[in-house]
Amino acid sequence: MKNIKHNVIKNSISLLRPFNHFFKHKSFSSIVLLLFTIIAIFLANSNLADEYQTILSLHLSIGIIDLSILHWVNDGLMTIFFFVIGLEIKREFLFGELKSLSATILPIAAAIGGMIAPACIYYLINYGESTAVGWGIPMATDIAFSLGVLSLVAGNAPRSIAIFLTALAIVDDLGAIIIIALFYSTAIQFTALSYGLAALLAAVLLNKYNCQNAFSYIGLGLIAWFYFYHAGIHPTIAGVILGLTIPAQDTRDINKSLLHKLEYYLAPWSAWFIMPAFALANAGIQLHFAEISNLFAPEGIGILAGLALGKPLGIFGTAFLLLKAGFVKMPEKTTYYHFLGAGALSGIGFTMSFFIASLAFADIPQYLTTAKLGIISGSILASLIGTIIFKLIDYKHT
Repeated sequence: MKNIKHNVIKNSISLLRPFNHFFKHKSFSSIVLLLFTIIAIFLANSNLADEYQTILSLHLSIGIIDLSILHWVNDGLMTIFFFVIGLEIKREFLFGELKSLSATILPIAAAIGGMIAPACIYYLINYGESTAVGWGIPMATDIAFSLGVLSLVAGNAPRSIAIFLTALAIVDDLGAIIIIALFYSTAIQFTALSYGLAALLAAVLLNKYNCQNAFSYIGLGLIAWFYFYHAGIHPTIAGVILGLTIPAQDTRDINKSLLHKLEYYLAPWSAWFIMPAFALANAGIQLHFAEISNLFAPEGIGILAGLALGKPLGIFGTAFLLLKAGFVKMPEKTTYYHFLGAGALSGIGFTMSFFIASLAFADIPQYLTTAKLGIISGSILASLIGTIIFKLIDYKHT
């Protein structure tokens, strides 16, 4: 009997270990991300501003591809970031918090509500304006920042809320990826696209035959990236799809699967190098009075309101309705206020919001600057609202 009990406890701990690693990994990386954001803003407003912009504009040729440093970060490094997201999404749906249907209903529905509400708020504020195209910007959640703030301000929050926010953010990432593919790609060149899809189909076939050779998938991924880029589909989409094709099981040991190995080796690079590099390249906005006053332009207000109000409204509203209707059960030691706090923290858009903004306003620098200011302001406000809610919950229970 003791052996059975010991095995149950041991298995339970082993099942929770990946989540513990994921949660802490994302939480701590948010500090580095914040640091590089501050550095970017400092550089953009210092005597080094011209040099900062010059470096980002420098062109670098790799093979037959010639891009600026900024585009290598946004189109190249971010493809690896999205590839890791693809790995995470597949793992969560096969083995993680999104494995069972009952466990996925609440975070999936809440994530959808949390995407629809901010998009609607933004679109209503920008209706009839050329800036209306940016409706996808406030829909995103930065998983690193949101989990980082949660770990700092909600130490006494039930584990179910951390799991809920993690699952919600992953579904949110998937939604953002779909939106980028459908609405923020340029005129599609179908011949090039067909070649890119053929490369990804070859990766699917490798998966079918349980090929565990990473270089085979990397080679096909590079081909897909090249043709997606020339097809007018943002090449990061190729990264996500490639991540979904990676084998998740090894016939000998599940922990030796290619998915497990690639996520283990690439996730730290994504969190500690790629995301900070993205922040350094994209967060440098000039904080002159004229620029700050643009925050009150429709696109600025739309993003700020979408992140700080739309996100918690959509997430909490959806969760409240599902719980009240009895479609899902309230997790143990969890209250409606916890969902409200989690909804507020999901309004920290940052990385993915910056990325969508760079696509929506690629040809309009003024709108892009205002959008970045709105993202930073909205994310700060959302984190403050979430912090206050969780501190009030702690005060109420003391």
